[in-house]
Parts: sequence; structure tokens; C-alpha cells
Amino acid sequence: MSIISAFDKQALRKDYQNAKPYPHIVIDNFLDSSVTSAAAGEYLPYEQALPLGKSFAKVNENKKVQIVDPEKFPTNIARITSALADRNFLADLEYITGIDNLIWDPKFSGGGMHQTGRSGWLDVHVDFNFNEELQFHRRLNILIYLNPTWESSWGGNLELWDPAVKKLFHSIEPVMNRCVIFTTSQISQHGVSAVNCPEGIQRQSIAAYYYTKEAPIGWDGKKHSTIFTARPEEYMKRNLLMPAESAIEKAKSLWQDAKNSVKNAIGRD
Repeated sequence: MSIISAFDKQALRKDYQNAKPYPHIVIDNFLDSSVTSAAAGEYLPYEQALPLGKSFAKVNENKKVQIVDPEKFPTNIARITSALADRNFLADLEYITGIDNLIWDPKFSGGGMHQTGRSGWLDVHVDFNFNEELQFHRRLNILIYLNPTWESSWGGNLELWDPAVKKLFHSIEPVMNRCVIFTTSQISQHGVSAVNCPEGIQRQSIAAYYYTKEAPIGWDGKKHSTIFTARPEEYMKRNLLMPAESAIEKAKSLWQDAKNSVKNAIGRD
């Protein structure tokens, strides 16, 4: 018996394909409530989770821990991810989204358990479009929120923007057992508003991605990593902080390349 609640595929298909600014749906009460309640309680406090995953402290993404190793998933988180990988659910996703031959990512590249602490954020971006390890094209994002208590004043909303990041179309609160699914594309600009929850509370979610072997229609052949864009009011970030961080990262990369070249030249590891 699936832990995913029954839903109207026909209605969701219509909503998904007519959604603006790009195809997406929001489904409340997505999973069995007993499973989500148990899963929410399996998240460790932010500081304790740090050693288990990758943490972020950059201009565009801050105060976030991402645990991608399935072997580290607690029991009920693993139950949820197994349900998302089930072939029957993939078939439903294919019908709803119109994307055929979807493939689940068992390694959760960039996905898994996400938790963001107070003062964290995720700026507006389009996701990487190609998984080099799997050699597949990224096509869908699915997000499930596991926050037993969440107040609107705490922020942390998922934002869906227009392609030019000039107009905010939707601001979706990360309330308990809410699921958001959207197409990953060159125009799927999205981000998370600043998290202002009290100390001792964190924003919790599960993220997973679906792929296809075939490129999406109209793909220009260019592979890219995550591309961030500042919001309209973020003048300093757009004109100073983001270019400065980009320059620093480029310098680090050039320095590492130079070190590797010297090591190779003298035959050292």
C-alpha cells in the first residue's frame, strides 16, 4: 500500500500544464500523515546534522545542510524516498507532466534531506540541466515539506519567478506535508526567501529530481551548473557581492589548476 495519498491525475495534469510562469503544481496532504509526522521528527538539530552532509555558507546559499547519502536517511525518510522512486508514481508523474520515460536518481544529486536554519536563504536560480555522472537530462523537481509548525512571518517560502526575474508569480509556504513539483528548464527561476524562524526551529524538506535520457525539446546543447540571479531589489548582491564571489572562485580554480600542473610536471601526487 502506497504512502502517497490518492489524487486526481486528470485535474493535476490540467493544473500543471496551465500553470504560470512555468509548469508546476502544489499538492497538500501529499503523504500519509503518520509517516510525515514521524519523518519530521527524524531530522537532527542543525548543528548535529552538519557532519552528516554538505553545508552552504555563500552569497547565494547560506545556513543550509544537505544530506544526499541514502544510507544516512532515517527510516521514515527512506520510506518517503522509496515511494517517490516507485514505478507507479513515476507513471503518474509522466501523465501529469507530459514528460515520458522519467528516471529516478538513486544518488540524490543535490537532493535528499534539506534543512535550513535561522538566517538561511537560497537565492533565485535555475538548476543544473545535466547530470554528468548519470549522463541524463534533468527534467523535474519534487519538494516535500516536513515542518510540523511553520508561521508565515518566518519566511522560507518557495518563490517562483518569471524568466527575467522581474516578477514574483508565487510565494509558497513550506507547510507540513505540502508537495511542490515543477519542470526543470531554462526558465524555471525559483528560490527560497530568507528564513527567520526562532532558534531551535529549522526549515525541513525532502528534495528529489527526475531525469530523462533524451534531451528536452528545444535544448540548445549547452550544459550548465546552477545559475543564480539577484532579485530586483538586491542591488548590492547583483553588482558587488555576486561578482566578487565569482572572481574569488575563479581565482581558486586557476590556482588549483596551476598546482596540479606543477605536481604533474614533477611527477608528484
